[in-house]
Amino acid sequence: MVDKSKLLSSLGLKDINQGSSTGYQWLNSSGKISDVFSPVDGNKISSIIETDEDTYEKIIEAASSAYISWRKVPAPKRGEIVRQIGNELRENKDSLGQLVSYEMGKSLQEGLGEVQEMIDICDFSVGLSRQLYGLTMHSERPNHRMYEQWHPLGIVGIISAFNFPVAVWSWNAMIAIVCGNVCIWKPSEKTPLSAIATQNIISKVLKENKIEGVLNLVLDCQNQLVGKKIASDSRVSLVSATGSTRMGKSVAEVVGKRLGKTLLELGGNNAMIITENADLNIAIRGAVFGAIGTAGQRCTTTRRLIIHESIYDKFKDLLIKAYAQIKIGDPLDEKNHMGPLIDKHAVKLYLDAIVKVKKEGGKTIIDGGILDGESFSSGCYVKPAIYEVENKFSVVKEETFAPILYLIKYSSLEDAINIQNDVPQGLSSAIMTTKISEAEEFLSSSGSDCGIANVNIGTSGAEIGGAFGGEKETGGGRESGSDSWKAYMRRQTNTINYSDDLPLAQGIKFDF
Repeated sequence: MVDKSKLLSSLGLKDINQGSSTGYQWLNSSGKISDVFSPVDGNKISSIIETDEDTYEKIIEAASSAYISWRKVPAPKRGEIVRQIGNELRENKDSLGQLVSYEMGKSLQEGLGEVQEMIDICDFSVGLSRQLYGLTMHSERPNHRMYEQWHPLGIVGIISAFNFPVAVWSWNAMIAIVCGNVCIWKPSEKTPLSAIATQNIISKVLKENKIEGVLNLVLDCQNQLVGKKIASDSRVSLVSATGSTRMGKSVAEVVGKRLGKTLLELGGNNAMIITENADLNIAIRGAVFGAIGTAGQRCTTTRRLIIHESIYDKFKDLLIKAYAQIKIGDPLDEKNHMGPLIDKHAVKLYLDAIVKVKKEGGKTIIDGGILDGESFSSGCYVKPAIYEVENKFSVVKEETFAPILYLIKYSSLEDAINIQNDVPQGLSSAIMTTKISEAEEFLSSSGSDCGIANVNIGTSGAEIGGAFGGEKETGGGRESGSDSWKAYMRRQTNTINYSDDLPLAQGIKFDF
């Protein structure tokens, strides 16, 4: 087993930790002291000192000052800093992955995988630092050149969620800083220690390169004051917020009032369509991992299985057999597939959803409930549950951050796609089929309405090379790969007249 005391020490964590940093310097805030507990065993891990208003102001001023010089650093030189950060993360992958697992409750393999995502996005961003391309257009006026270029925005505020306590920050921060921005990170109040540990890891690079004010950290665990200040602060040019739809709407309203920019990655209610032409061996693996990975606390968790009527009973039996093999317990023990929910509030929401689905007429396939016993002493361990439902049930339209899987029967592919799309969220989707016409229909304009649509892989486990995000109540934002970098920059169109005349566009004459 992991020596937790040694783990915390290796990541620079103490009994009480400052939560306010401008890079490699930690500021002495007079904010509240909050204790951090693990959902794994219910034990206190450590304590943190929250960012007070005066310290927040100091960090904003440090970021504003740093931006003036950081934006002038050539992008490949900014990429070199990111390369060094990636190397430090490689050196600390095991320890940071273990802390993520212990503080958040996801399996150790998923904790290590999350840190690997951070490393991967660093590699991606290093390459990106030499590829911030613009376009050249032909002008309608003679002896004119027209093109566009991209400039940094300024301060990027990053509000991240507990389920990916460090990876989401890296998706945003590494791309944002190679684009010439500076960042202020407000991590989830439920997983602050992983953020402090990350700041400790990168501080070595920042100190060696004398970079202060570019990657900043603020913490707020009790009253959400700092998150609200970031949203309302006109000095923060872009607010990237990951979390619930409710939270995203609140952030969007506040930022919108000051005409700031937002990048929202919010809730998901993801479905997998399993056709009569599916490879069931692939489908069952994708469905089970999608439903119980991270204990159902991924925004890309598979929450609905839409199964063709001809294979419905057979696939249901496969699910029952697979669920019987799921091992639940301490996520730091690699033989376990699923750990706890993040806290007892999450457990309550899980139980409320089960009551609601039964009240609406859902049929129990595998019933849920709280696990008890010495191994589950934190009270946060629950059973993965499966219910037969109709898509019209109100509970099916909602995102419950827990391992609850809904089964829905369909007869035609058109019906299946309509069922999948008939929810407010639009993040991830998948179809399991060996028939190319079904796959292409699913990926067409009349198919999935989600930002992510997969064929023969599950709804979760996206790679960093593709743009990540979704439509409708998922928020419309895109993070990570492809050309998502454009969200962190402002576009500028430039026209240069190199003639000795001044012709006007659209043939307008203006003589005097």
